[in-house]
This record gives sequence, C-alpha cells and structure tokens, in this order.
Amino acid sequence: MAIVWLIIIGAAAGFLATRLMNIETGILPTIGIGIAGALIGGLVLRALLAMMGAAAGLIGAVLGAMLLIWAWQTFQNK
Repeated sequence: MAIVWLIIIGAAAGFLATRLMNIETGILPTIGIGIAGALIGGLVLRALLAMMGAAAGLIGAVLGAMLLIWAWQTFQNK
C-alpha cells in the first residue's frame, strides 16, 4: 500500500517539481517524473515518513522529483 501512496503523492509532486524548477513538460512526463521522484524520495526518507506522516512524504516526493529533473536536464544536454 505504501507504493500506491507514493504514486498518488508522486503525481502531485511532479507538478510541483516541474513548476519549482521552471520546466515545461506534458502531462504524462510530469506524472512520470513525479512518480519516479516519489519513489526515490519516499524510499530514502522512509524513516521521516514514519515519524512525521504524509507531509514528510510530500516533501520527500518533491525533493526526489526535483533531483530527477536536475539529472534529466544535466544528462539530456550532453
């Protein structure tokens, strides 16, 4: 069930991350970035999620999505 929650949070996180990093993408890439970022951030911050609840999951998901966008932009230009 935790993975389903990360996917739901990931969709919102992708939207927030693409707006915070000022990147224009379509709906599907935005959701994909958010889901991947949520999985990365959620798994890394699992202990924080247990202590602080859903707010920590959203923060971790946004940070993970932003990290993924940064990596994507860095390696896409090469």
